[in-house]
Amino acid sequence: MRLDKFVCKSTELTKSQAIECIKLGEIYVNGKVITNGATQVHESNKVAWNEQTLKARGFRYILMHKPANTICSNVDEVYPSVFNYLPVEKLSELHIAGRLDADTTGLILITDDGRWSFSITRPSRNCPKVYRVHLSKELTADAAIALKKGVQLQGEQQLTRPATLQKIGSREALLTITEGKFHQVKRMFAAVGNRVVSLHRERIGDIHLDVEVGQWRYLTDDEVKSFVN
Repeated sequence: MRLDKFVCKSTELTKSQAIECIKLGEIYVNGKVITNGATQVHESNKVAWNEQTLKARGFRYILMHKPANTICSNVDEVYPSVFNYLPVEKLSELHIAGRLDADTTGLILITDDGRWSFSITRPSRNCPKVYRVHLSKELTADAAIALKKGVQLQGEQQLTRPATLQKIGSREALLTITEGKFHQVKRMFAAVGNRVVSLHRERIGDIHLDVEVGQWRYLTDDEVKSFVN
C-alpha cells in the first residue's frame, strides 16, 4: 500500500493532510523518515507518526445491487453515484472492482483493498462474470458459435476470450466472460450483428447477487477469500 494511503487508513487525516505530514518528515517507516507518499509499505513494516505507531483499519468488502441509471463513481455526474446507496463512513477510500455502465444493473463489488480488486479485474486470473442479456433480435446459431469461439471487437487486435453462452430464450441469454474490456458485452453482440437492449450482472466468481435493487451487504470471510489464491 502507498504510504499516503496507509496514513489515511490509520488516522483521521485527509489525503492532502497525510501528504503534508509526510513531506514535513513526520512519518517514519522502520525508524527512518520517509518523505515520499508513493513509497510502498507492507504488513511487516512499522509506521509511526511523531513516535505514535500507526495501524491501518481493516479492509472493507461490500456487495451491492446496482440500480439502472447510476454510475460506478465516487461522485455524482450526469447520473447519481451508486455510493448514494451506501451509508458508510469514508466513502472516498472505496472503489468498485469492475465497473458497470450507467444503464447496466446487477452485482458490483466495492472495496478499499486494491490488491484484492486487482485479483478480480486482472484477465489472467480468469475470474468469470455472468451477465443476463436481452437482445433486440433473435440470437442465431452462427452468432452463438462465434461468441463461444471469440469475436473481433472494433479497435481491438485480438479476439475476445472464448465465452460461455446459455440460451434462455430467442432473445435472452446468459453470457459468461473472463475479461472486462470497455463495453465488452455490448460490443461482442454488436460484432455478431445484434444489439443489447438490457444487461444485468448476476455473478462474479463464486459470488451471486442475493440482495434487492439498491441494497448492499458485507461479504463473508469465505467470499472474500474466494478471490485470493
